[in-house]
Amino acid sequence: MIIQPRMRGFICLTAHPDGAAQNVREQIDYVTSNGNIDGPKKVLVIGASTGFGLASRITAAFGSGAATIGVFFEKEPSEGKTASPGWYNTAAFEKFAHEKGLYAKSINGDAFSDEIKQQTIDLIKKDLGQVDQIIYSLASPVRLHPKTGILHRSALKPIGQTYTNKTVDFHTGKVSEVSIAPAEQEDIDNTVVVMGGEDWEMWIDALQAAGVLAEGVTTIAYSYIGPEVTEAVYRKGTIGRAKDNLEASAFTITDKLKPLNGKGYVSVNKALVTQASSAIPVIPLYISLLFKVMKDAGTHEGTIEQIDRLYRERLYTGGEVPVDEKGRIRIDDYEMDPAIQAKVAELWQKADTETLPELGDLKGYSHEFHKLFGFEMGGVDYDKEANEMVAIESIK
Repeated sequence: MIIQPRMRGFICLTAHPDGAAQNVREQIDYVTSNGNIDGPKKVLVIGASTGFGLASRITAAFGSGAATIGVFFEKEPSEGKTASPGWYNTAAFEKFAHEKGLYAKSINGDAFSDEIKQQTIDLIKKDLGQVDQIIYSLASPVRLHPKTGILHRSALKPIGQTYTNKTVDFHTGKVSEVSIAPAEQEDIDNTVVVMGGEDWEMWIDALQAAGVLAEGVTTIAYSYIGPEVTEAVYRKGTIGRAKDNLEASAFTITDKLKPLNGKGYVSVNKALVTQASSAIPVIPLYISLLFKVMKDAGTHEGTIEQIDRLYRERLYTGGEVPVDEKGRIRIDDYEMDPAIQAKVAELWQKADTETLPELGDLKGYSHEFHKLFGFEMGGVDYDKEANEMVAIESIK
């Protein structure tokens, strides 16, 4: 079938298998061009099919030669209907990994469930014995709690009072004002359950009890802080409460892993275009301005550049892992540079529908969004028939 992007709001309903493969190939090429990393050798990535999770799997495999198991929840293709982008990303990743002689297997299902945890443990025992790194990079808006059976839904809301600020429709470039009503306590509680650290701890507990964690194991989850302009709806909002909870879990996990001399970390990463960030009001406008400023300064990074630098300059330098006063790894240092933030704040005041094309990088934002779904990739003929029925080699 000929596959073109079909948009509904901040979601693309289609994905392109050849474009996804090209995107994965380019990320692999970036990592290999930087040479070998003396890093992990047996890695479990929870949330492995897109974004930071996919970049982590690529960096571990093609930078450090690691065997990887990826867990995710993606939609398979059917005749005349494309899979979700993460399915095609994983199919391409496995193909490239196997061509290089690297072990790579995947599990598709609800990572919050006890069943998928057990399936993962069984696969580790059968094929790898133990893992020495666990990346936790889930980005689901809902969680069916495995113990209570309750379905929790996260909320993107400020806390305490209505928040009003500018936002942009990145499809049209229209800048408008948006007001978001404050969260109820139930919204906060549900968001913490979905996006906090409880499930990360459950994974570590299950893996440790099963004896599949290696001596010196590390586990990393990803977080975000961001600037003052977004904090009401992000870091001081419901998501921020969940991130506080996630970051606290790193210390709890480190205590649990002491018998193995293991460590839990949270890495605070840079603002990037993801399906999740595109859904949060205010964030797309901030990112479009940030991209322009950072590109002008020569410090802009995409997902793979971030994670490659995390591995090479933070996790595997041969010395202590540098952390901030709250114990977090900071790979958002380029974004939070005071000169960068001062320039973004200045542009924010001037940004409207007429000025944004000049002040910001809305074209770059839109391009990155399309890339998430395998579109606008160089070297791909989107007018040609593509095979939507691509299989993941390890999933039968």
